[in-house]
Amino acid sequence: MSIVEIYMLNLILTLAMFIVLIFRAWIELKNFQLIWRELEWRRTREAIAKILPSERELFAKTDEGRELYKLLCKIFEIKERE
Repeated sequence: MSIVEIYMLNLILTLAMFIVLIFRAWIELKNFQLIWRELEWRRTREAIAKILPSERELFAKTDEGRELYKLLCKIFEIKERE
């Protein structure tokens, strides 16, 4: 093998490794975004779980409020109080 062939082989190998690293970083970014959305959803559910049961009577005073309360409990996965 000549020096030029070794240089070209090294260059191709380096570029291939760089492409693999970019692909792995892209996958990690997608995973991070997914985990971040799940954490935000959990925080939202925890906040709503504190607020919604205490406002149950407010829903009961309005038309169709009971159905709305049940729907919100189902959406935010909160155990509904009777």
